[in-house]
Amino acid sequence: MSIVAEVTENHLNVASGGADWTAANPFFSASVLPFGAPPFDLIREEHYLPAFVAGMQTQQDEVRAIAHSVEVATFQNTLVALERSGTLLTRVASPFFCVAGAETNERIQVIQQQIAPMLSAHSDSIYLDASLFVRVHAVYEQLGTLSLNAEDERLLQETHDHFVRAGALLDDADKERMRALNAEQATLQTTFVNKVLAASKKAALHVETPEQLAGLGEAEIAAAQAAAQSRDLVGFLLPILNTSQQPLLASLSDPATRRALWHNSLTRTEQGDENDTRSDITRLAQLRAERAALLGFPSYAAWKLENQMARTPETAIAFLDRLVPAAHASLAGEHSAIAAHFGLHGEIAPQDWNFYAEQVRKAEYDLNEDEVKPYFELTRVFEQGVLFAASELYGIRFQVRTDLPVWHADVTTYEVFDIDGGHLALLYTDFFKRDSKRGGAWMNSLVGQSRLLSEQPIICNVCNYAKPVPGQPALLSSDEVATLFHEFGHALQGLFSDVEYPSLAGTAVPRDFVEFPSQFNEHWGMYPKVFDNYARHHETGKAMPTELATKLRKARNFNGGHALAEVLAAAELDMQWHTLSPDEPQQDAATFEATALNRKHVDFAAVPPRYRSSYFAHIFGGGYAAGYYAYLWAEMLDADAYAWFEEHGGLTRDNGDRLRRMVLARGNTGDPAEMYSAWRGRAPELGPMLRGRGLAADTVAVTANATSLL
Repeated sequence: MSIVAEVTENHLNVASGGADWTAANPFFSASVLPFGAPPFDLIREEHYLPAFVAGMQTQQDEVRAIAHSVEVATFQNTLVALERSGTLLTRVASPFFCVAGAETNERIQVIQQQIAPMLSAHSDSIYLDASLFVRVHAVYEQLGTLSLNAEDERLLQETHDHFVRAGALLDDADKERMRALNAEQATLQTTFVNKVLAASKKAALHVETPEQLAGLGEAEIAAAQAAAQSRDLVGFLLPILNTSQQPLLASLSDPATRRALWHNSLTRTEQGDENDTRSDITRLAQLRAERAALLGFPSYAAWKLENQMARTPETAIAFLDRLVPAAHASLAGEHSAIAAHFGLHGEIAPQDWNFYAEQVRKAEYDLNEDEVKPYFELTRVFEQGVLFAASELYGIRFQVRTDLPVWHADVTTYEVFDIDGGHLALLYTDFFKRDSKRGGAWMNSLVGQSRLLSEQPIICNVCNYAKPVPGQPALLSSDEVATLFHEFGHALQGLFSDVEYPSLAGTAVPRDFVEFPSQFNEHWGMYPKVFDNYARHHETGKAMPTELATKLRKARNFNGGHALAEVLAAAELDMQWHTLSPDEPQQDAATFEATALNRKHVDFAAVPPRYRSSYFAHIFGGGYAAGYYAYLWAEMLDADAYAWFEEHGGLTRDNGDRLRRMVLARGNTGDPAEMYSAWRGRAPELGPMLRGRGLAADTVAVTANATSLL
């Protein structure tokens, strides 16, 4: 009996709260809205689980027909047929996981817990199906003789690799073990995500007096008071963001408040309560190592990186290790500057570093972030900055739509028009922090692009900016401005996707390439033509004074050693977790983390990893396991790419169109290293990245270029 058939009526009743799930369900027919947009006004929580069940059953029927066809296996009746399967499952999964990330609740989380092992088993039922793999392999063996175009060949190669990497070549006993490992992993990952969300909410710092918030601006204090009131508390509430460092630490002048906020941040998931994640992550690391061993790999990282740009964990680790001396050198210089300014001796406490650094920045650059924020009003930054840059580069334009249903009142919808005025896509934005939203910022897809399925993309950008009290503007820090540009870079890869097959579309690229478009797009935030268009005072509309803008540009790399150190420590920690041997016992989380950081010389006293293991959602709850190095790897690519733009006239339509055509529109239809080199004219070089961070090249063992890494 299939996993779908084993779903009990009790499961359905739990998820639906006893509702009659056989009633009209909007997922059971294609949306009639523009672009096939999900009808969020009609979707109820009780609709999700039965639609998931039906979607899995329908795809199983479709796949069974492919696997047991009496016709000779061909590219069309096997590979293309697989691409066409699962329409109903995709129709429910995309909006569900959007809502689960951006507007969750206890009932949604119950459904998540139920469907995680079901979806894992469903995937295994496809990729571990011996009869289906026989047909896929039969077509694959004809790869050199079939009349296929380049994208067809890529689909065949990628699909065959997916089957093999999932365990299609295992014997029956090992396939059963693989199914069990996958189910447990899927359940634990979902549990981890929900625990981190609950723990972060619980860890918000409650203070009683405004004096404890000295250093914050009026808007920030008002937001803290509103947050407290939303939970029926007297006083003020400082929410915990997903990173170790909390942005408010740079402004809070009360050492006790800084210390308390820092403690709550670092220990959010280590309280020994129902939200403690330490046993979850150590078991996840063990499960992944066991899974890799079944497939013949020495570690999970070896399995994961086989089809990434880096190819091996040794290459990724060597890349990270090259940056460690630069991080130490920059951090030492910044420590000396802070210590000299304040007459300090010894180490600087982690919770105090950014506060002291901000004072030094004010002194050295005469720059105060509070002076800058009034020029960065959220809507203007996004529409007159992020969208303006996209229009200038790629010729597209955006128009707000108010006629389409959304999952929350904070969501804004834009229709995207192409160069020729044609309808290109829809874009949803959801920018304000809520207790019902997981931390961080991300892009996801509600509808993926595919010529085969005649589908145009619907893309979402989600962030966690503090929502101002009514009547006040939403003002951003310079880092938050960069985040807007970053996430829209991901969106562009989804919006511009122009491929035949859904599994190759948009951001379905190797993890260490997917961050390239997003990080590259950050560069336009400070580009003069773009900056001058959005950096205007929210009250007067006047442009940011030239003197202030100049200070901001000069200070861009300030505290860069600290920024590099925390990301580098997190990346090295990730690789240590995922190069564990399957023979090693389940680890103690705290001991392992301390040892791993020390082993890689990234146990910086004043700079813990950007994410400690127990709330490292990228690797234990998301898709970045053995892949967090991708942020630094992609920085090598984005800095090198921006250097090309500077060499060829900067922000021009010709340059934008070339990048769109050769990279952004192509999804995973080609090898990323080859795709990049074809666009750039050579392999990427590390020098632009070092210069961009203000690092001295002699602190890094740099080859002439990064060809050896690729």
